[in-house]
Amino acid sequence: MKILAVSDRESPYYWDFFEQKKLDDIDLILSCGDLDPEYLSFLATFSRGPLLYVHGNHDGKYAELPPEGCICIDNKIYVHQGIRILGLGGSMRYCPGEYQYTEWEMKKRLMRMKLPLLLNHGFDILMTHAPAYRLGDGEDLPHRGFQVFRTLLDDYQPRYFVHGHVHPNYNVDAKRCLDYGDTKIYNAYERFVFEY
Repeated sequence: MKILAVSDRESPYYWDFFEQKKLDDIDLILSCGDLDPEYLSFLATFSRGPLLYVHGNHDGKYAELPPEGCICIDNKIYVHQGIRILGLGGSMRYCPGEYQYTEWEMKKRLMRMKLPLLLNHGFDILMTHAPAYRLGDGEDLPHRGFQVFRTLLDDYQPRYFVHGHVHPNYNVDAKRCLDYGDTKIYNAYERFVFEY
């Protein structure tokens, strides 16, 4: 299965210079947040598979203008062709606003996921907006990752962890791909395609 992950910046490759064949072999799209809802609706229109999304810290407008034809999996496990995908949007709380959480608030969100995690026997892909603590995150509070995401990776060892939020243009040390145990970590900034 070929998966397109997107986040934080609308890709000119699709948005400005679109050709249908660019999405023909994409089976699933994962949006890790902070994208224009019209852009997501556009991608969903031309994709043969579903477009799943979580909220980024700048996605307050989704309340009034949600992306059409897309599926929000924040605080859910979504199963697509046998692949279990856990969605947890938002970033560290650094100012007033929606979709920002303290470490404790993110832990509480995960506590409410215990039964779905048990019933689904874990998950295969963790999809978030923010990264995990010290796994591709930034030093500043707005871009610091969540420790609880590291705990999730340790406890469940999913095949993939896909996130956004860390932009390479202001973090030159940001890595597109990392390995953490048996988990491949991908920063979905703009666009990233991988095979499941």
